[in-house]
Amino acid sequence: MTSPEPLHTRILQTFRFEVTFTRSPSSGAAPAQERFAEGSFQECSGLELEADIREYLEGGRNDGIIRRVGRVKLQPITLKRGLFTTAAGRTANTEMWDWLQGMVAGVLPVPRYDGFITVKDPATEEPRATWRFERGLPQKVSGPTLNAKTGEIAIEELHIVHEGLRMGP
Repeated sequence: MTSPEPLHTRILQTFRFEVTFTRSPSSGAAPAQERFAEGSFQECSGLELEADIREYLEGGRNDGIIRRVGRVKLQPITLKRGLFTTAAGRTANTEMWDWLQGMVAGVLPVPRYDGFITVKDPATEEPRATWRFERGLPQKVSGPTLNAKTGEIAIEELHIVHEGLRMGP
């Protein structure tokens, strides 16, 4: 009799994730938690924090270095090959493009959005992990190269710069 497969192995083999944006509380006009967009993507990167470690050399201490924590470096969240859809789910949601175009046109104040990236179990649809980024701004939105034979999807790549990243609800 074989032993059952460890739970952590099953969770990490396959999964799906969704991305949700809500208006940041400090963003102004609209109320907090107003759902902005919801979508699914094939890839997500940039869920990382990197501490800037400062090294200090202490006089008379030749066998070691004193290390102190400095600022945390945040990477842009990059979402690839995905789509934001309207509430009915029938058409692509253009609000991401509109958000970036408003910034380019100089519309003030620039709205900020918080985002939730939720990893779900493919069998049960239950959340397994959630990352939350704060006060996001679109840095880059790229559409696909349109080719009727390949059936490309609406957003090829989306880069979001943000002011904080947390794991948890």
